[in-house]
Amino acid sequence: MNVFQSMLLGFVQGLTEFLPVSSSGHLILVRELLGLESSCMMYDILLHLGTLVPVFVFFGKEFLGLFRPPFGKMLRLIIATLPAAVAGFLLSGMIDDVFGSGKFLCVTFALTAVLLLLTERLSSRNDRPSPLGTKQAVGMGLMQVVALLPGLSRSGSTVFGGIAMRGNREDVAKFSFLMSVPVILGSACVGLIGVATGSGTLELTVGWWETLCGIAAATVGGMFAVKIMMKIIVKAKYKPLAFYLFGASILSLVLALI
Repeated sequence: MNVFQSMLLGFVQGLTEFLPVSSSGHLILVRELLGLESSCMMYDILLHLGTLVPVFVFFGKEFLGLFRPPFGKMLRLIIATLPAAVAGFLLSGMIDDVFGSGKFLCVTFALTAVLLLLTERLSSRNDRPSPLGTKQAVGMGLMQVVALLPGLSRSGSTVFGGIAMRGNREDVAKFSFLMSVPVILGSACVGLIGVATGSGTLELTVGWWETLCGIAAATVGGMFAVKIMMKIIVKAKYKPLAFYLFGASILSLVLALI
C-alpha cells in the first residue's frame, strides 16, 4: 500500500464513520476498487482510533458531561451501547465470515438508503420532539446492533432509532457521536483480543509513514463529516445521501458480478 492509497482509505474511513453511509462498507468497496485484496488488523484499528479525535474536538463538553452527577447521560450511553457490545462479542466472527467479502453490500447499502428516507420523513412529521431520554437511548442502541453488518451505517441507524422514538434531532445527533466512542474503542479491544487468542496479528504490514498519513487523513475526514452531519440533521435533508447509496449499491452489485 502506498501513501496515496493509505490517505485515501483514511479519509474515506473518517468521512464515512460519521456520515450515514457506512464506513465498513465503503472501506471494503474502496479496497476492491484499488485492488487491495486484504486488510491489516493493526492498520484498521489505528485508522478507527484516528476518527475519535473529531468527537473530542467538537463534543468535548458533552463528553466531560458524562462524568458529572447525577450521571444520567452516562447511564443512557451505557444502555445504548450494551446491545451492540453483546451482539458484537457473540456474532462478530460470523458477521466477518458472511459479510466481510462485500458480496452483500448491494443489499446493505440499499437498506441504509431506505433508512435515511424514512428518517427524513419521520423528522418532518415530528413537530413535538422530546429531549433525549431512556426511550431514545434504547431505540438508538437496538438500531446500532443492526449496523454491525457492513454497509449498514452506524450513524444512520442510530439517528433513525432516536428520531423514530421522537427525539430532538440535535440531541440525537450529539448522542450518536458520543456512542461512537465506546464502539470504536470496543472494536479496537476486540481486535486486540483476537490477537491474544491467536486469531489475528498485531504485525503492522503497512509502513509506519503510510499508516501515519492514513491516520491524519482519517482525522481530517472525520472533521469534515461531523460538520456536514450536524447540518444534515438540523435540516433533516437525507435524500442526496440516500440516492448516493442507491448508486453505491448498484456499483457494489456490478463489482460482485464481475
